[in-house]
Order: sequence, then structure tokens, then C-alpha cells
Amino acid sequence: MKRPGLRLCMDGEMDDGILIGAGALVEDEGGRILLVRHKAERGGFWQGTWILPGGMLAIGETIDEGIEREVAEETGLVIEIVESEVEPTERIVREDGRVTLHVVYIVKRARAIGGELAPASDVGEALWVDRDEMVVLREEIHPDTVRILGLFGIPV
Repeated sequence: MKRPGLRLCMDGEMDDGILIGAGALVEDEGGRILLVRHKAERGGFWQGTWILPGGMLAIGETIDEGIEREVAEETGLVIEIVESEVEPTERIVREDGRVTLHVVYIVKRARAIGGELAPASDVGEALWVDRDEMVVLREEIHPDTVRILGLFGIPV
């Protein structure tokens, strides 16, 4: 399946080149953080673990547009990006000596300003988590998400 991500380069080993993932650390009015979990049958590298909402940036989208679209598609929420400073992170997956996934993540802090939390069919689950309860979910949170939360000063 082709992903709608921006193709930056092709090395002959990956079908999609380097992908740009756009996501958000979404907080509600009480400071809780939104996590989503994609259904296992959807497949993919992040399946079955709690992650921040987001997805692949589409060609022609600004980063903020991609973040807003992905959060709305996955959760039904309307967000406002409140922090534009970001430290990109990346994930490179190698299998049998070849690269099968290379994604650069761009995650920004946002707050929910509208909509109603309703996980999309491929997401399956979404929940608001108090910061002090993150540690309870630690084993179910994807390592990339743990790293990104740490960049925002949120220990897991």
C-alpha cells in the first residue's frame, strides 16, 4: 500500500523513500494528553501501541495543515497549534540488512478547541491521559512516543 507521504529520495530498497510524519501532542483544558492506538489488523510499525495522533504529510500541505488534518481524521478533534518550536526525530527500521521504513517525525504541541473525541475506524482507541498516569501505560506506549514526550518534558 502506498502511503501519501512526501518522497524525498529513493534508494532502490524502500518503496516510499523518506517519509515525513506530522503529529501533535494534544492537550485538553485540564492538561491531559491525547493518545491513540491503531488497530492491530491495520498493520504497520506502530500498530497496537499508544502513540500521539498524526500521520504522513501530504504533498502540498504545510506542516501545520498536515498536523491539523491528521488529528481531525484520527480523532474527530479540531486543534490549535500552540507551540511551533520542534525538534524533529526519526525512525529507521532495518530488516535483513535493508531499510524498510525511514520516517522523520515533526510533532508540535496543540490544544483541542473543538470537535468530539471519536476514534477513526483504523485508530480503534483514543484516550485522554493525565501526565502523572503516563507511567502506568509505559509498557504500552511506543518507544518513539516515549522519546517524543520526553522532548516535551513529559516523563513516561
